[in-house]
Amino acid sequence: MSMSPFELHRPDDLLSAVRLLEKYGDDAVLHMGGTELLLLMKLGFAQPGHLIDGKRIADLKRLEVADDRLTIGAGVTHRRIERHRDIAHMMPALVSLEKAVANIRVRNAGTLGGNLCFAEPHSDPATLLAALDATVDLVGPQGGRTLPLREFLIGAFATALAPAEIMTRITVPLPRVGARVGYHRLALKERPTVAAAVVLDDRRCEVWIGALTAKPLPVPEAAAVLASSAGRDVTAAAEATRAAVLAVDAGEGDDYRAQLASVMVRRAVADAQPRLAL
Repeated sequence: MSMSPFELHRPDDLLSAVRLLEKYGDDAVLHMGGTELLLLMKLGFAQPGHLIDGKRIADLKRLEVADDRLTIGAGVTHRRIERHRDIAHMMPALVSLEKAVANIRVRNAGTLGGNLCFAEPHSDPATLLAALDATVDLVGPQGGRTLPLREFLIGAFATALAPAEIMTRITVPLPRVGARVGYHRLALKERPTVAAAVVLDDRRCEVWIGALTAKPLPVPEAAAVLASSAGRDVTAAAEATRAAVLAVDAGEGDDYRAQLASVMVRRAVADAQPRLAL
């Protein structure tokens, strides 16, 4: 496998990166870890003439827990997240998820922002982050804007990124102390084939299914069951999940996939870990 020739650019700040993307248009692409992009280039599915390396942009590498929120620069690697002690206390489910992303080589190079911008349906972080009501900050020629992750993800390999726009950070509201967050998946060759994320506390409940559809799927029916029973009626929530997936997924093998989704919800609730105080 070999790549077509390209020109490499290494900007030091966001404005320079945006200007390069604007200048070269569809012939340019930004990368941080490149774990997905470089493979596509080697296979001939992507042939940008200009590769913009964002590793020198300090704004993309910020990672901190403060003011009841977790701020993750788009260029932060999976490995940094999984090894962060404060995140392990505040959102152990996220750390557990990150430890299962692909393999150690990918986690050392691959970034959370790159993962979300690639929008691969069979990927882990988006489902849990959608359940946690994460937002993404974007910057482009027209300035900056913030979108809920749920709106940023449009479909398979499709996002709301505008031309010459860059994701700068992901912001995750921290669950209340004692709230339980769980994520469980069935994976094939390191990629989830079906996954479930749950967020449970006395104010709200979220249930999301990943990898079965083009983007993470909310299951409000299951969330309502868990909320009304204070998280105890897991069997009814699993049945609600199964029914919801059947209603959405009318393809071949839909009953089997719906059953898998219901099992993942059961296991995600069982795996749910409380947020601890620092």
